[in-house]
Amino acid sequence: MRTLSGTLTAAQKTASALPHPKVEILDRVAGLTRLNWTRLYTGAEADAFHAVAMPADGSLIRLRIDSTNLYRQRVTTPGAGSDFATWTSWAVTAYAVALCAYGSAVFAFRVGLDGKLYRADSADSGASWGAWVDMGAITGTAATRLACCCKSATLAIVLYSQSNAVYRRRLSGGSWEAAAAWSLSVASITGLAVRYQGDWNVVVTGTQVTTLKPYVWTCVYGDGYSAGVGTWSALVELTRAEAGSNVSFAFPCLDFPDVFRAFFVEAYSGSEAYTRPFGTHSLATADFISNLWREPVPFNLASTYGLALCHSSTYVWLTRPDAVWRASLTPASVELTADVLLLATALGEASGELSLSLRNDDGRYNTLGTGTYAAIKLGSEILFSPGYRTTAGIEVSSGQAYWITGWEYVSRPPSSVFCLRASDGWAMLERWKARRQYTWAAAAKNIFQLLSWLHARAGLEFSSFSTSSAIVNQYPAFTINPGESGRSSVLRLLSKVPDVLYFRGNYGYIVNPLAADASAYTYGTTHAILEGRYITRSKESNRAQVFGAAVFTEDFDWTEIELLSDILSQVKDLNLTTTTRAHERGAAELREAAIHALDGIVLVPLNCGQEMYDVVDLTDAVAGLVAAKRRVLSLSHIYNPTKGQYVLKIGLGAL
Repeated sequence: MRTLSGTLTAAQKTASALPHPKVEILDRVAGLTRLNWTRLYTGAEADAFHAVAMPADGSLIRLRIDSTNLYRQRVTTPGAGSDFATWTSWAVTAYAVALCAYGSAVFAFRVGLDGKLYRADSADSGASWGAWVDMGAITGTAATRLACCCKSATLAIVLYSQSNAVYRRRLSGGSWEAAAAWSLSVASITGLAVRYQGDWNVVVTGTQVTTLKPYVWTCVYGDGYSAGVGTWSALVELTRAEAGSNVSFAFPCLDFPDVFRAFFVEAYSGSEAYTRPFGTHSLATADFISNLWREPVPFNLASTYGLALCHSSTYVWLTRPDAVWRASLTPASVELTADVLLLATALGEASGELSLSLRNDDGRYNTLGTGTYAAIKLGSEILFSPGYRTTAGIEVSSGQAYWITGWEYVSRPPSSVFCLRASDGWAMLERWKARRQYTWAAAAKNIFQLLSWLHARAGLEFSSFSTSSAIVNQYPAFTINPGESGRSSVLRLLSKVPDVLYFRGNYGYIVNPLAADASAYTYGTTHAILEGRYITRSKESNRAQVFGAAVFTEDFDWTEIELLSDILSQVKDLNLTTTTRAHERGAAELREAAIHALDGIVLVPLNCGQEMYDVVDLTDAVAGLVAAKRRVLSLSHIYNPTKGQYVLKIGLGAL
């Protein structure tokens, strides 16, 4: 249950409480700003190796190669109407380029046609540059990839590929260290990107040694945050393709405007060939080394050399030699509370829906996606925060987040109603479909880690309030087939453990429901029960047989067996290799049956903090209940100001 203030708790228990829910829409996806790109420049420059950086003064610094000639550009106040077409020749040649900035310091790197690495420095945000400095031969060719970033004005790194290895040189103590190769192995390297955030965080594209499969990998060159100073973490898959599939990956870029955001090029050389950038982002709470990324999404552009990223405090910038885009980091938002005619939610054990009816008699919602209502789009986030007017003023409890799936207009002249439909994280999981077969061998990841990965692919955060030993100690062999949804995969994993999942905002939370759980709230004494139905039924199973790998166990509910004979449930799971794990699974089967053997609902004045799977006490004297404990298995919020309704319907189960 969400924690409420004493004044809000007191208000929701009084018969004269004044409802005051808050309903708002934000142009966000799972809590993160949706980047709505506006193209500010369309030019005729050739698609080629390029780079971008933004120093502290807000100027946009760009490099591009035309044939092998290097050009630079500095736009001091970039925006709509800026001149992005004027370039200055640097009078040098290059195979590859990279840029990075910190404060007013800017570093430019190039791989010369003579196979050497060169550097030019600026101390005034790119307004002027020093001479190119020869940093030594690296056997550079047109296949060399280059990336750089800054930790500070005096701490930076440049990475370059040489054949199938990555080399790094760091600026430290006022000088650049000698080149050092990484400790990892790949068959080829087609792209590099790096961004400092605690460590030197790296994206690599190329092919794997033994299988020659194309990959987009992430790894960390440690600076003491997630990895030891000067050590390389293992390469971890962000995405991959099959060898012989005619698919390849190249030219990644990486930045951290609010979370880690990355693009890379996916190329297909078969029928209807394409070279297309794909974009992805990490979760807000995830460290880079956790490798938790949303499923990459195609960007509407054909590009061989991909895109480059940088940001200011207000905008994210995306560039190619012939294009400049920007997107605001502040999401559009609008509060709708005053217009609500009806709000209803329906939260179940694997679903969550919201419907919202708004007054539209003056046509205010007839133009969406612009102006006041710029935030109202498909996929935008609806936040419903139930509240009351209390002795301390208006108070709300930050509650559920839903994402818009559609809308309709209901016209009954002279009245008009605008109706929004939205779904919670379960629908986000359902919308994610496996692009290929994903397989984890036994002992690779535990069930909690697999659930975390699945949530990340849908863009959702994942955590727990309590867990069973099974969810963290079982490391099953697990396969997700092509086309299977994240929701289906999550439910299959949850079927192996007693834990349950519910959503608060953009977080999925795991809870292990125990028969000994304490009550979180009481109804029927100071918080009235308006209506109640209490149902007892036989359990769906009272005997559980579990067949594992050379393991067989049985668990029994003897009390119910004596009354109804045995109702058998059988589980076959070769991931269960010990009797302890098998008994855990059998106990989970019987717990699930026990929880659903009690049913019913209570209708109460709306409780702002009630959540799925909470335990509540019920006192309803006419039904013979005194402090009877029940578990919350469904929730339906109803707010109908025209009828004075502000109630919560709670579906009940056993502990």
